[in-house]
Amino acid sequence: MLVEVCVQNLEAAEIASEAGADRLELCENLAVGGVSPPEALVREIQNLIDMPIHVLVRPRDGGFVYSAHEYATILQEIRGYKKLGVVGIVVGILREDQTIDLDRINEIRGLTIDLHLTFHRAFDQVADPVQALKDLESIGVNTILTSGQRNTALEGLDLLHELKEMAGDMTIMPGAGINPDNIHVFEDAGFKAIHFSGTRK
Repeated sequence: MLVEVCVQNLEAAEIASEAGADRLELCENLAVGGVSPPEALVREIQNLIDMPIHVLVRPRDGGFVYSAHEYATILQEIRGYKKLGVVGIVVGILREDQTIDLDRINEIRGLTIDLHLTFHRAFDQVADPVQALKDLESIGVNTILTSGQRNTALEGLDLLHELKEMAGDMTIMPGAGINPDNIHVFEDAGFKAIHFSGTRK
């Protein structure tokens, strides 16, 4: 089972590497759920740690409905991270009615066709997660990071199971509240990947 750890600084990345993580999700300001990290931090971690890096692209905290200007910033940031050589992009965009903004995600998939694309926990706000999964899979999104629309992945395990069984090539990656004491629940359930948040000791 692949273990992805979300980190916001070099120290946390080093701890994740030493602990045997398989992949990093890099962001800034985890206290608000994460926002896009500076390119300098991406380069620093790339230079010092030999591990696949996915980067969160989120121009601000708060909700996931973005103005035209904010969306233009998202595209600009993705282009910048691509030039740095990251292997994955993590993003989530909703419409005002809390459905997935499929036009924008489709455009982002075109821009990231050679990268791994994860739709993050904005998924947990959609009214119809089953339809949302089908839509994202049709676009070619590789992974959905979700807690099963509950506060923790353990609480959302029933929906996570349902989504995992429905998904074809797409990976359903549980996240939120996963720790060394309960990781076995997700491993035993057959999930291919799980998501931790890494902070300072």
